[in-house]
Amino acid sequence: MSNPVMIIGVASIGKVAMEIFQSNKVLIYGFLDDNKKLHDTTIDDITVLGKTDEKKYLSILGDKCDVFVAIDDNLLKAGITKNLVKNHGVMPVNAIHKSAIISKTAIIHHGNLINHNTILGAFSEIGNHCILNSGVIIDHEVKLGDYVQIGSGSIISAGVEIGDGAFIGSGVTIVSGVKIGKGARVGAGSVVISDVKDRQTVFGNPAKPIEQ
Repeated sequence: MSNPVMIIGVASIGKVAMEIFQSNKVLIYGFLDDNKKLHDTTIDDITVLGKTDEKKYLSILGDKCDVFVAIDDNLLKAGITKNLVKNHGVMPVNAIHKSAIISKTAIIHHGNLINHNTILGAFSEIGNHCILNSGVIIDHEVKLGDYVQIGSGSIISAGVEIGDGAFIGSGVTIVSGVKIGKGARVGAGSVVISDVKDRQTVFGNPAKPIEQ
């Protein structure tokens, strides 16, 4: 990546994205955030320039400046991403830490955050706008949908499929071949040995559905 990057969002994910881009020696143009109290302040010498929809900043995006949406609220992220694509003709780039180990056959789509020491195995596929926190292991032929979030230290074994918008907590193990449905949630530390339905929440070892 040769262009500078604008980071949308200053919360914890924004700070992680900042460090990831810095690890790759990518210049950060600035932050955008809707919290007015943060405007004109700095995060590690990077200025919070203004709101996420300010046209004078969004207008510079394109051939000479990239953008990354550093927000973990999927609904909000989706809205901002739609605006960027539809009204400004730009798709968020990936933020991939230099210490991540990526198979040459892995497929990574757009707008993903892949933190340090994460591993992507052979022929794995990562959708759009996912968050893979530190030390996640994605084994071979795993397929993630869009807007999937996976907590630190989780192990996603070979052939697992995870649907759009699913949330996998920290330290989770999902055994080979399991399918996790769209919008499903897996509690931290769980061991998942069977399929999880759409929008179902599971927890435990072995993971079982919990009432909501």
